[in-house]
Amino acid sequence: MSTLGSARKRDNKAAYLFLLPWFAGLVLITAGPVTASLVLGFTDYNLIQPPEFNGLENITRMLGDQRLHHALGVTFKYVLISVPLQLAAALGLAMLLDRGMRGLAFYRSAFYLPSLLGSSVAIAVLWRQIFGAEGLFNQLLNLFGITGRGWISDPDTALSTLIVLNVWTFGAPMVIFLAGLRQIPVMYYEAAQVDGASRWLQFRRITVPLLSPIIFFNLVLQIIHAFQSFTQAFVVSGGTGGPSDSTMFYTLYLYQRGFHNFDMGYASALAWLLLIIIAAFTAINFWAAKKWVFYDD
Repeated sequence: MSTLGSARKRDNKAAYLFLLPWFAGLVLITAGPVTASLVLGFTDYNLIQPPEFNGLENITRMLGDQRLHHALGVTFKYVLISVPLQLAAALGLAMLLDRGMRGLAFYRSAFYLPSLLGSSVAIAVLWRQIFGAEGLFNQLLNLFGITGRGWISDPDTALSTLIVLNVWTFGAPMVIFLAGLRQIPVMYYEAAQVDGASRWLQFRRITVPLLSPIIFFNLVLQIIHAFQSFTQAFVVSGGTGGPSDSTMFYTLYLYQRGFHNFDMGYASALAWLLLIIIAAFTAINFWAAKKWVFYDD
């Protein structure tokens, strides 16, 4: 018995030894900075002088910060429009690929590729060129006799180009949808066809209910991802959030306060506000999921 106990202790020591790098990363890279940002959120800190405790002053500043309110409005608009469109495109293409076609592996990889590149600096630079005044999009419009505009430089359309970019990165949710569609038993569709159900009725009564856990999973992930979007707006607007703050995402405003104005205390408070907003959206989704997400059990 003692031999077995000593063997277990040796196994535990080995396990802890292998887990040590992960615990070190958790403390030094995640838990430490998160705790520090929480403390700094209640201070006046400019990265040069030592932080000074200022109580709830940063929270009070948020209530009267009109540019922050505008950034919240831009971000909410971006999330509420781009995420549903992205999921709709992902589900539509997943259903198309689920029917089976020659070269399926190639198409699946090709459609997934934008998800890997969409948040990169290179794609953001390319996007700025495509939707510029002399860009590819306007050249295509000229072929049909339509006069284009500077889509990136126009406050009315600048955010729309970023929404299109986010919708274009539908590859990751599409692959997940495709895996979910493969798990739906074919006999359900066969029985529905025997009863004379149309394709639309099959989609509403079979595909959506049985795929609802996957839809919910993608919805939560893509909302979180959309709230964290930064690179696209930073590169397209040159870091200004322009034109006229039309692409001023919340994360970009946070970056400006922290690294342009060196107002790190206020930026830390903004970061925690973003965490609260994302947590609230996630909690709402989990509450609403009880009414529309269907599980086999």
